[in-house]
Amino acid sequence: MGSSFGHLFRISTFGESHGGGVGVVIDGCPPRVPLSLEEIQQELDRRRPGQSVLVTPRQEADRAEILSGLHEGRTLGTPIAILVRNEDARAAAYEAMRDVYRPSHADYTYQEKYGIRAWQGGGRASARETVGRVAAGAVARKVLAELAAVEIVAWVSRVHDIEAVVDPATVSRTGVEATPTRCPDPAAAARMVARIEAARDDGDSLGGVVGCVARGVPVGLGEPVFDKLDADLGRALLSLPACKGVEIGSGFAGTWLRGSEHNDPFEIRDGRVRTRGNRSGGIQGGISNGEDVLVRAAFKPTATIRKAQDSVSTANEPAIIEGKGRHDPCVLPRAVPMVEAMVALVLCDHLLRQRAIA
Repeated sequence: MGSSFGHLFRISTFGESHGGGVGVVIDGCPPRVPLSLEEIQQELDRRRPGQSVLVTPRQEADRAEILSGLHEGRTLGTPIAILVRNEDARAAAYEAMRDVYRPSHADYTYQEKYGIRAWQGGGRASARETVGRVAAGAVARKVLAELAAVEIVAWVSRVHDIEAVVDPATVSRTGVEATPTRCPDPAAAARMVARIEAARDDGDSLGGVVGCVARGVPVGLGEPVFDKLDADLGRALLSLPACKGVEIGSGFAGTWLRGSEHNDPFEIRDGRVRTRGNRSGGIQGGISNGEDVLVRAAFKPTATIRKAQDSVSTANEPAIIEGKGRHDPCVLPRAVPMVEAMVALVLCDHLLRQRAIA
């Protein structure tokens, strides 16, 4: 199973949704980087369930334990192991799904691939698996801040058909965290809350889009041909549960323009080469160009819903399934720290790779 990610800054996550715990081992973190448990916990608190009425009511404190790699507030350069124990697992809530496949979930494909699956909560296919990613992302974010002053901010830009108006150049974490939707456009956020609550009350779910900007990314990150920065960002984000699409810069909208309209002309600004406009999303030829890196990640509606759906059983017989357990009616608010974490992991890995050759 592909549970490891990265080259020089490499992580391996472990654990199932309703097992004893989840976590991550980070290898390749530089030594002497200031790091505290509180900094990791802050990111986990943004990801954890039960934080608002818009997300799953599962009550997990998600208290992190650092088992290795840290001494007197600094990294040692040795593997960093982080564990979060599961405290509110209720396997009995999933009993009805033991022998029936959830539509658009990983139940059927895991069963066919491995001949066995953790049916309680989806096992490794659950968004609970992302605890390790977010913890590792907090460490990567600290390395980026220490070595290059990189700042990463993600936000909910769309829920269903409600689109927010957000300027990536000025969006701040304070604005993002001002509402439970993590949408920094107050008017759109209010409409999103109402739409998510209506879907939840109807036993249904909604999808949408998370936008993300990375500021202060130095020129030269990216390893063409196959390890382009945008290619690795796409791989990282598409590995998140429920993520079905990624755009860099103008993305699909750029296909409506001519080259003369889409190109970012060069100019000298602040004493260095800059681009006028940023339809490239900070990446050209797979290498960062010093402008803000802009990405958008599309998330499908949560697969497990209370509405009755047609399915089949493990005995290959027709069945009806109604989702039980505790599930997010919309994954977008909790996906924000997940997106930030994956972007941080990619940028940190590529920064270390560039420093190794420069």
